[in-house]
Amino acid sequence: MVSTRNLARLSGLLSITAQAHGAYTIQDSYDASNFFDNFEFFNGPDPTAGFVQYVDAATANSTGLAGYANDGIYLGVDYQTENPTAGRASVRLTTTKSYTRGLIIADIAHQPAPACGAWPAFWTFGPSWPNSGEIDIIEGVNLQTNTSITLHTAPGCSFSEDSFSSEDCGSPGDGTKGCGASTGNTQDYGAGFNEIGGGVYALQWTSDAIKVFFFPRTGTIPEDIEAGNPDPSNWGAPAASFSGGSCDINANFMNHNIVFDTTFCGQWAGKVWAEDPVCSAKASTCEEYVGANPADFQDTYWLINYVKVFGEDGAKRGIAKRFNA
Repeated sequence: MVSTRNLARLSGLLSITAQAHGAYTIQDSYDASNFFDNFEFFNGPDPTAGFVQYVDAATANSTGLAGYANDGIYLGVDYQTENPTAGRASVRLTTTKSYTRGLIIADIAHQPAPACGAWPAFWTFGPSWPNSGEIDIIEGVNLQTNTSITLHTAPGCSFSEDSFSSEDCGSPGDGTKGCGASTGNTQDYGAGFNEIGGGVYALQWTSDAIKVFFFPRTGTIPEDIEAGNPDPSNWGAPAASFSGGSCDINANFMNHNIVFDTTFCGQWAGKVWAEDPVCSAKASTCEEYVGANPADFQDTYWLINYVKVFGEDGAKRGIAKRFNA
């Protein structure tokens, strides 16, 4: 388990709103110098009906559920309390700023390790869900071994040239199912991801396509990403790509916030509990297991090195401004 220290708010923070960088223009960079200044803690009821209690910033800080560790951002869950009545304590963080199209790059050192009942995700979504869309970049439940990359929209959005199945992303009418599938790559999620020291995920979102790339830490991260000049045309085939078909991307995906969270049970992990022979043998319900086995979630944490957001070609060069706290 990594150690954490208290959150630090920085006064006189220098914010570079945009700076030209090759094929894309950087808009925002979130790392251990400013992450908690630009992400909000959500502490309302879980929209996915999970057995979870999302806590606010002060509680996350005082209980060690969020902070800085190993030069990165640590986001964990409670792994000590037995049978919490309101659900297991966790965090859900959302950017204060929203984005439409562009390139989102996240360097992640550790994902929540697979555990019965856990449901971690790194994703984006817009207002009035699902009408402004949702893009799930990293997501899985229970003992899943590879990530599920999924799009959610209002009904009537499907892709003809996608990496997975070409379903209506608004199916079954309320956007809950979405379109997409697991990648089959055991290094892009959970235990396999953590064993290689993590890697870099990139979401390229244009008017014509939505693509997700994954680069393992083991020598495959493109040099242009390392240099801060990302150029997706040099990256080869993505892990997932959605294009063509009936879906107007600009009409169905807009104003997305970036989210990291870990919930438990609920509409996915809980729904498929009985279908998992390993997990269901441990307890009759997901909630029963999650409540009674806190130690199983010691490795259920995110360790994020950075998240960077780049605008499409043609974005104007910004001006650096100094803001005082």
